[in-house]
Amino acid sequence: MTATTDGSTGAMGPRAASANRPTDTTIAAAGDLLVAAERATARSVEYLLGQQDAEGWWKGDLATNVTMDAEDLLLRQFLGIQDAGTTEASALFIRGEQRADGTWATFYGGPGELSTTIEAYVALRLAGDKPDEPHMARASAWVRERGGIAESRVFTRIWLALFGWWKWDDLPVMPPELIFFPKWFPLNIYDFGCWARQTIVPLTIVSAKRPVRPAPFALDELHSDVRRPNPSKPIAPLASWDGVFQRLDKGLHAYHKLAPRSVRRTAMNAAARWIIERQENDGCWGGIQPPAVYSVIALHLLGYDIDHPVMRAGLESLDRFAVRREDGARMIEACQSPVWDTCLATIALADAGLSPDHPALVKAADWMMNEEIARPGDWSVRRPALTPGGWAFEFHNDNYPDIDDTAEVILALRRVKHPVPARLDASVERGARWTMGMQSRNGAWAAFDADNTSPFPNRLPFSDFGEVIDPPSADVTGHVVEMLAYEGKAHHPATRRGVEWLLAEQETNGAWFGRWGVNYVYGTGSVVPALTAAGLPVSHPAVRRAVTWLESVQNDDGGWGEDLRSYREEKWIGHGASTASQTAWALLALLAAGEQESKAVERGIAYLADTQLEDGSWDEPYFTGTGFPWDFSINYHLYRQVFPLTALGRYVNGEPFAVHGRKAS
Repeated sequence: MTATTDGSTGAMGPRAASANRPTDTTIAAAGDLLVAAERATARSVEYLLGQQDAEGWWKGDLATNVTMDAEDLLLRQFLGIQDAGTTEASALFIRGEQRADGTWATFYGGPGELSTTIEAYVALRLAGDKPDEPHMARASAWVRERGGIAESRVFTRIWLALFGWWKWDDLPVMPPELIFFPKWFPLNIYDFGCWARQTIVPLTIVSAKRPVRPAPFALDELHSDVRRPNPSKPIAPLASWDGVFQRLDKGLHAYHKLAPRSVRRTAMNAAARWIIERQENDGCWGGIQPPAVYSVIALHLLGYDIDHPVMRAGLESLDRFAVRREDGARMIEACQSPVWDTCLATIALADAGLSPDHPALVKAADWMMNEEIARPGDWSVRRPALTPGGWAFEFHNDNYPDIDDTAEVILALRRVKHPVPARLDASVERGARWTMGMQSRNGAWAAFDADNTSPFPNRLPFSDFGEVIDPPSADVTGHVVEMLAYEGKAHHPATRRGVEWLLAEQETNGAWFGRWGVNYVYGTGSVVPALTAAGLPVSHPAVRRAVTWLESVQNDDGGWGEDLRSYREEKWIGHGASTASQTAWALLALLAAGEQESKAVERGIAYLADTQLEDGSWDEPYFTGTGFPWDFSINYHLYRQVFPLTALGRYVNGEPFAVHGRKAS
């Protein structure tokens, strides 16, 4: 049954006329599929309402991998602020994540990863684990078999260099003079994505200072050859970009020895000002853990002591990334996602039939409106005339509003009947205007910046881990197009350019790539609802190709799943263990494509109803979120709740354009 304003069940939604449809899934034993879907919807609504904070927001844990926890311990060791309780709680979590072969992976069910395993191993040694203990010996043997520390990524070797476990001379150089590059010059800091520039600026100070703290132990057991820990890498031909940037790095090593002291000092001070100006009100930087860690180190190297207000606030903010588990383990979140979780929860509850003026939705809308960003951030470097607006992902991140979040927040706010509609309208209009202004030249939208597409940052030897630029993506563009259509701008030139870009980006198999979610199932689930909202008929060839692809990759159990390895291996595209969130994404696309009566939809809805737990939630150990494709994966613990509820709600109640009375113009 659909939920009413008091959370109870009421009359069936618009799909009641379709009752008694046969199905060959296991749910048939429990009765009609629609009844089961309504029951699952009502239970999910009750569960999600119970997760809302008293202030109006939702936030699920954001799980990544143990490098967050290892680097937290390394930071404390470097600053001399370690304490036994924190160390043991972190070590308990790290040990619990180790695989049977002694390694650590970057996502559930994934393969062991070298750099992650090295950092976890070092953290456990800091916690007192002995190298000859079985779990440690298995890890070190695996590391040696794969080339040892020399084969790890740059960021891992930077952490080891801080303690003399690696030579600074054997690391790529990023000079602080980078801060002087004008905005039009290649490799200026604004050529990097916002997450990368927030990390690179403090690391230029670290790279210039090259500190070494006394190591509490040796790490000979992590070298494949103790006598030659830095095997020389072959130099690419000068005619190639790799060759050019390798030689540039050699030149920067020479410059490090010759840099005029006054110039270097001025550059580091300018970088420090840049860092401090971007510290948020809660003490963090960008609302994410890595820039905060490196900013604290950089400022410490410039003489800021632990009790300085900037440092104290920064360290306190890092403590807020810690999640304490029932067993006493301490897990570090790389980021926190309250705005994202809240807008998605609001959409899910509204589409499930919760009354638009339900107190939970009004409270959520009030909280979201209070989070609106009203001042310029780094995005204004490329869009200086654009009026501020929009929302970030986190509690505090006024420098970097997120285009994706802004689109979804607007979609959420429009589902709420607020007692002060003029306030909501004004907030939405500011957000929509800002979002349209952030469109890139090619007609699409990225996550944080416009036209952040320079080919050079990814070429640097320093950039060997994850994405360092922020090009437009199909999933973000899809969400923006859907929002603009919902706002009655389906025929606006900006929207049409977005639609044209999406049509051109469709893969030959009918899917769309997923930049911020795993992977083609996410991209397709984001784009198809946008295209139909913007006025494409469900008979359009692009929509039909997407439907055919989704039907072709549905699992035997009725669900959908896609492994993170699909970012690297074609055979995994559209394939993996079924999950609640990915099943929901596929269903959102199929429902938008008019497939409500199809066997694929019925089997998918049955899968969600069958796998729902007694409390109305779903279990999902698999990582379905993406920070950097393949390199950094995320398990958003609320995805398994909000997306299935949205899909069930749309199956029971119909598509949101019809339900909420807004039509594409």
